[in-house]
Order: sequence, then structure tokens, then C-alpha cells
Amino acid sequence: MSKDTIPEEQTTSNGSLSSNGKGKSTTSNGHLAPPQPTTPVGWSWRDFSRSPSPLGLIPIHRHWRTFVHKHEVPRKVLHVSIGFFVIWLYVTGTQTTSVTPWLMSALIPIAATDWLRHRYASVNRLYVKVLGALMRESEYSGWNGVIFYLLGAWIVLYGFPKDVGIMSVLLLSWCDTAASTFGRLWGRYTPRLRRGKSLAGSTAAFLVGVGTSYFFYGWLVPTVGPFPGDENFLFKGFLSLPKTICEAVGVSKEQTTISGALALGVMSVWSGFVASASEVVDIFGWDDNLTIPVLSGFGIWGFLKIFS
Repeated sequence: MSKDTIPEEQTTSNGSLSSNGKGKSTTSNGHLAPPQPTTPVGWSWRDFSRSPSPLGLIPIHRHWRTFVHKHEVPRKVLHVSIGFFVIWLYVTGTQTTSVTPWLMSALIPIAATDWLRHRYASVNRLYVKVLGALMRESEYSGWNGVIFYLLGAWIVLYGFPKDVGIMSVLLLSWCDTAASTFGRLWGRYTPRLRRGKSLAGSTAAFLVGVGTSYFFYGWLVPTVGPFPGDENFLFKGFLSLPKTICEAVGVSKEQTTISGALALGVMSVWSGFVASASEVVDIFGWDDNLTIPVLSGFGIWGFLKIFS
């Protein structure tokens, strides 16, 4: 792939852009001008990118504008691959309790390195040079998303039953990537749910969430399992109304119990809904690598506690 270059801009003597290319001065000092508070008029080179982060802070984003900055291909590949890694851990019989210490062992030095790079510019320059392809430019002066990814995965694998923890990480890995990809492709043609979130992206997250749950509960677990620890799964192939509701409406629990394909379908639809909702919600501006798995975990856990 050939490298793209950033088209040169005309600037006025105070560093601001001239909307018609006819400023009082066309000199440039070779540095990026800071973002201006005024609304841009006409076409801008920033229109090349639909990324929520600016363009220009990380060198590799300028040179590989489409591949790295706009489509975030290296970042998405890493994001998706973690889901497949979790599947591999499951089929090899690895228990979630043995994974969490490794996650914490990775989280502590990565978070410490991120703290150091914000204190020392030389560390930050080296950090960005090595890992820039996996970063968003909004992370240049903020915390790296990997920290929240590891923290979110640790919380759900440590705090929830085995199947809920695995599903939460899978929804983060695959549904978040689907929402980002299809939201950038077609989000402009669908209603916006909130800033940076579109109906197209949320629909993609929902559909991938449905497919992920069906794949895990409907094929992977019965095909390659069971493994030690699977007996503690919350979803055991059937769903029913709570006993209090059954007594209130005068029916037996057996009459309100569903199993087989119907129960799997309901579970899959709920997983898709939880994935889509957790992807679109904003909680105090927290990173979605943290909120998606945690909210998905609580959503699936609460649903199964009530109906399983």
C-alpha cells in the first residue's frame, strides 16, 4: 500500500485557515495550527477522516491516513483477535480464574508506562512511535484504551460466572468493532442516537451480539465442551418465569419454561440487545472498552438470575 500525504494548507499570518485560500498572508511555519473555535467553512482536509480523533498528532496516522487513521485497521485487528484468543482459551480448557492474574500482571505495567509517558515527553515520543498504529490520536494526551480493555476483561472474568465472563469479552471484542466499522460506513445515512453513535452502528452491534451468543451457547459449548467449570454456567439451555410471577398468575413453573432452540433464540436476542445498549450508552464519558464488558456482564447476569 502506498503512503498518503497530507495536502498542504494555506494559513493566514496568525495561523488560522483562510476559507477561500486568499488570506493576508500565505506563509506557514510548518507546524499544525491548533483547532479553531469557529465553525469551518467549505471543504477541509479533516473531511478525509471520520475518526473521532484529530489528525496530525501521531506521525503514522498522517502517512497511513486511510489504513490507520480513518479505518483503524491495526486497532480493529487487535480488538477482534482478542475474542478469538478467548475462544482458544475456552477450547483448551483454561479456566477464567487462571486468566485473571495474567490480566492484572499486564494491566499494572501498561498503566504505569502510560502514566510515565504523560510525565516525560521523551517517553511519550518513543511510545507513540512504537505503538502509534494501535492508538487513536485522542489517546495521545489521554489514557490508552488497552488499559480499560484489560480492566474490563479482568472485572467480568473475575466477578461473573464463567459463561457470562466469556460472553462479555466476546461482545466487547466483536460487537464494538462491528459498531465502529458499520457506523463509519453507513452511519451518516441513519439517525444519530448520540454523538458518535448511529443507528447503523448499533444495529451492527445487535446482530453480531445475536450471532455471538448463538455461536457460543448453541454451537461451541455443546460441540467442544463440556469442560471443568462449565457446570457453573448460568445459562443451562432453558429459561422460565420467576416463581413469584408464576404464583401470581396461577401457572406452574413448568408451564412457563422454554428450552432448546426457543430458549437459545431468546438468549441470543437478549445478548444482542445488551451489546447494542452497552455500546451506545455513555456513562460519565468512561472508555467503552470498560463500559461495554461490564454493562454486558451485568445485563446477561441479571437476565439469567431472573429467568434461568
